Amino acid sequence: MEGSVFHTLLLPDLRQMLDEKDGPALKEFCEALHPGVAAEVLEDLDAATAWEVLTHCGPRTQAEILGFLPLPFQVQLVRSIDGQNLTRLVEEMSPDDRVDLLERMEPEEVESLLPLLAHAERADIRKLLSYPEYSAGSIMTTEYASLPADITVGDALQRLRKQAPSRETIYYVYITDEERHLRGFLSLRDMILAKPDTRLEQLMETDVISVRVDDDQERVAREIAKYDFIAIPVVDNQNRLVGIVTHDDAADVLLEEATEDQQRQVAVEPLEDGYLQTAVRTLIWKRGMWLIILLGASFLTAYIISLFIGEGKGITWMAMFLPLVLASGGNAGSQSATLIIQALALRETAQGDATRICLRELLLGSLLGAGLASVSLLVAMTLVDFYWQAIVVGLTVFVVVITGNVVGAMLPIGFKRLGVDPALMSNPLISALVDMLGVILYYNIARMTESVVA
Repeated sequence: MEGSVFHTLLLPDLRQMLDEKDGPALKEFCEALHPGVAAEVLEDLDAATAWEVLTHCGPRTQAEILGFLPLPFQVQLVRSIDGQNLTRLVEEMSPDDRVDLLERMEPEEVESLLPLLAHAERADIRKLLSYPEYSAGSIMTTEYASLPADITVGDALQRLRKQAPSRETIYYVYITDEERHLRGFLSLRDMILAKPDTRLEQLMETDVISVRVDDDQERVAREIAKYDFIAIPVVDNQNRLVGIVTHDDAADVLLEEATEDQQRQVAVEPLEDGYLQTAVRTLIWKRGMWLIILLGASFLTAYIISLFIGEGKGITWMAMFLPLVLASGGNAGSQSATLIIQALALRETAQGDATRICLRELLLGSLLGAGLASVSLLVAMTLVDFYWQAIVVGLTVFVVVITGNVVGAMLPIGFKRLGVDPALMSNPLISALVDMLGVILYYNIARMTESVVA
């Protein structure tokens, strides 16, 4: 069932429960439904009313539902909760969800909340908040299962039964020494199938794929996707286990990164929240800054056109074909940029592939340009007075498509080598740059062709 169906079926019933103050029914709503479904319905209420619903279930269920709500809504909701209930709720949240929420709250709100938490949770929060934004440390959880290597499978299963209630996942068990150095890991399946008297050091895999706590979150997410892990261990610079990143958090990171790249590709500074959750003034800034940049590029194109037109009236006929020429180059450049940015994001290209990509785009541009130039030539011949004018249009389209292909492919690669996100080279910006080059090429080809014919 889709979210709209849930809203249609459940929201009126939920409002009726609230009007009738039907506590047992509200409790069942919170506990019988999947937390994600309950959160989806609660989003249509204001924060205070949503909390009124959540008061009918325990802190653990409240924390599970809260984790599925958008972060801006979470912040609104916790501001409507009294200190005692907020403390219990925050303590029940998973460490990574808890830190995501606290990072969105005002610093004074966080400082007033921390003293109310137990010492262990307080220390854990401060440690996770200290890691750089967008790093492995900022998205990891400290709720992992770990055991020493010198115990038997039977003893290990007994210990896991005690650890499981407070751990996010126990599909993988990490083997550490007394100083928490990561020595190996094994899956719960391996333990269940092994004999009870087998020692863990005989079962564990010692070739552990791990990530550093300061690694970029996108790299971490791609490692999890590459190896089909449920979770990946996070270690510090001394190879001590400090946490794990789970597959659900990795999926969130990949979705977030894909969304950011998509928004940058259309010249929008990435939004931190959803479209409807983002304030109008923020949208104006994030869209307007790029529109101003693109407007400046358009003024440069207009200025270049004015220079050539000012040379004489003999070439003013070219204005009729200017949109065709510019569109051909801009579209070709945008296609190349999109494909190369995607290849860079998926690690499909290596450091030394720039020359190969350039030559490939030259070949593609030549073939595509030849096809488009042929069509343009035939169309132009029906609209102009002299055959050489049609040749100018066809030849310019050929050159501009090649130029667009190469520029669109090489600029993202150049950004990557400079350590800048290639997605910043948006399609509108590529089009604007190719437009300027296209105008220069168009008028110079026309001038040279006219002088040859004359």
